[in-house]
Order: sequence, then C-alpha cells, then structure tokens
Amino acid sequence: MTPPTPPRSLPPALWALALGVALHPGCTCTELPAAAPASAAAAITAPFADDFDRPTLGPDWRATDAATTRIENGELVISMGHNHPVWLARALPRSARIEFDGWSNDDAGDIKVEAWGDGRSFATDLVGQYTSTAYNFIFGGWHNELSTLARMHEHGNDRQSRGDVRVVKGQRYHFAIERRGAALSFLIDGRPFLAFDDPAPLEGDGHAYFAFTDWEAELHFDHLRITPL
Repeated sequence: MTPPTPPRSLPPALWALALGVALHPGCTCTELPAAAPASAAAAITAPFADDFDRPTLGPDWRATDAATTRIENGELVISMGHNHPVWLARALPRSARIEFDGWSNDDAGDIKVEAWGDGRSFATDLVGQYTSTAYNFIFGGWHNELSTLARMHEHGNDRQSRGDVRVVKGQRYHFAIERRGAALSFLIDGRPFLAFDDPAPLEGDGHAYFAFTDWEAELHFDHLRITPL
C-alpha cells in the first residue's frame, strides 16, 4: 500500500508520527523490538573493572527499567526490579571469572545475577514472569529460603540448590562466578557454594552477556571484575 501524501499544513515529523500510529494502532512500548546488545568490538578480551564511582550508569550498561536502578555512594542499587536486569553491554569471554561485591538491604535477601545471556531480555508481563537466556545465580531467593544455580529457568529440574545458608541483611559478600568449558562454579567469600556441569553449554551471540538483576529487595553491587580465562 502506498502511504498517503502528507498535508501541507502538518510538519513532516508530526506527519510521520501520525502515520505510524494509524498503521499500527495496537502497538505498545513492550511490543517494540529490544535494542541490540553491543557489537563484537566491545567484547571483553582483557581484564575489565567497574567500581561505579560516577553519578550515572554510563554507556557500558543497559538498564531494562531505569526507574528501578540508580548509582548511590559508588554502588549500583536495584530495587523492585521484577526481573528487569541491568545488562553489561560488553560481551563476556566464553570462559571467564566474574567477581563482584553485593549485599541486600532486605530481610528477604534475594541477591541475583545472570551470566552468559542475550544482553537485552527482561520480564514483559504484569507479574514479572521471566525465563532467562542466561545462567542464574541466586543467593537467598524465595524469601531467603533457597539459593540456586540454574540454566535459564530458575525453577528448572536441573538447577543446583541449597537451603542451609541465609543472606544476612546489610552484610557485604564477595561473589565469584567461573566458567571453564562446560563447568560452572559459584563461590561466596572465597568458598565454593554451588557448581553445575552443563552438557549443552550456553554460547554464541545470544548467550554472551552479564547482568545484575533483582526481584523486590533493595540490592547493592560494587567492584565488578571480569577476567578472561
């Protein structure tokens, strides 16, 4: 169909907007295509660090819900995120060690990150349901009752879990995630916490990015370090 000719009285920019609405009357912001992750030129090939000592996130990060995310006292803070990750725009190495400090300002605990995901996905329904594109690492989830290492689906039957350790509100922890080949490990304060051997490792452009994420607890993150292995 040939688009109609714009009326002379309407500026071209306004005419383009009106035409878009007319041709796509049901479109909402959640139906728009997500921005693509960073190009291969931004891949991490040498040790990378971020201490969040600045007022805003900056170009290395993509917050999928900016209203839930802020920089405060040199820390990345996420609250009431409902599965809207803050994605690092630089692609991870296939094998890497990811380290960071984190703490929860909530009795619910629920410290959570994703690694080797697509760099753009987030929950789009009203209740925050979400199947990740990454490995999920959760410390003190489900109201501080369960910690897990899961491949994409945090409720999946193949997830590794334990319920013997709780997040202490306000206590700062040092986390490390490491992937070598098919083996993943999750360490807290230098001690092995959970491990997972994936028979079909996530890899390629759709599984190359890291994110800090959140459900409802107020989470603080700092001193991110990523080292290729």
